[in-house]
Amino acid sequence: MAPDFTLQATNGEHITLSDYRGKKHVVLYFYPKDMTPGCTTEACDFRDHYENFSDLDAVILGISPDPVQKHQTFTEKHGLPFLLLADEDHQVAEAYGVWKLKKNFGKEYMGIERSTFIINKDGEIVKEWRKVKVKGHVEEALNFIKEQLH
Repeated sequence: MAPDFTLQATNGEHITLSDYRGKKHVVLYFYPKDMTPGCTTEACDFRDHYENFSDLDAVILGISPDPVQKHQTFTEKHGLPFLLLADEDHQVAEAYGVWKLKKNFGKEYMGIERSTFIINKDGEIVKEWRKVKVKGHVEEALNFIKEQLH
């Protein structure tokens, strides 16, 4: 089962995962940081395929440790049609096992390991990708959902 949570979203509301039960799929993607190249590409890929996900009754939710205000700027700058959720204390990231020790230019720090989870209408994780490579990932997630419907 997908760990349930409630987080503040870009629209100012508090979003609870279990509120989406009954939808065909929730695409829950964790990303490290707003306004960085990889995260911007991934968000824009989800934006560009948003209609395709919507047509399949799938909801996209993005989560990072950034505060809501930063999410709002990111959303406005790139015209993101889905909600971004603020996990500032990284409790949700820890619940999903994506808060990891990372290394960059010889420095070690804790951060988000780019990951995506597909959650079905019963609240079960039916697919997960960890250490996501951005190129082609959104199409892969979309194709997985299409296959589930056949």
